[in-house]
Amino acid sequence: MSEQILALRIQELERDSFHEHRGKLVETYKEVYSAQLNDPFFSPERYWDRLVAYAGRDGFRAVVGDFDGALVGYALGYTLPAESPWWGGLLSNVDARTLVETGDRTFALNEIMVRERWRRRGIARRLHDALIKQVTAERATLLVLPDNVAAQAAYRGWGWQKLGELQPFHDAPVYDAMILNLTNSRFAAG
Repeated sequence: MSEQILALRIQELERDSFHEHRGKLVETYKEVYSAQLNDPFFSPERYWDRLVAYAGRDGFRAVVGDFDGALVGYALGYTLPAESPWWGGLLSNVDARTLVETGDRTFALNEIMVRERWRRRGIARRLHDALIKQVTAERATLLVLPDNVAAQAAYRGWGWQKLGELQPFHDAPVYDAMILNLTNSRFAAG
């Protein structure tokens, strides 16, 4: 592991200070999604609106990674509420019991991103692990674009399994919805 990665500092971002970091969070987003920014769904304004909505949810957590004061990546999510509409855009047939939300069953990992020059160094995994290590839900879910080969491979390597295809908003792309069982993983409390 390189010296730089050892010097990477990962810290939890408090909900109260979330807005103070808007510039750095959106700047990172614009770099990571530069090829899609002309699509209204991926616009920085629409992205920030989604982040604000996530930050207002119960169980919201965010972690940021920085090296020498420069933000290199972050991850965030929240616990799905009971009767959550999260699964409403599911396009695949799955057992209905899989889609039941109780308010503490599922943690949604909404974003995990690393700036380009910092990729392929294990930072995404460290952010992922730091975010979900305190989660008490039985499982986690995330959405990933089907053509994001690197992310797909990483998630599968970390224990995630594809549940089906899901379109979260009418103007959003279709994503692969993935699930990670937290009760039988190294993240289980204990």
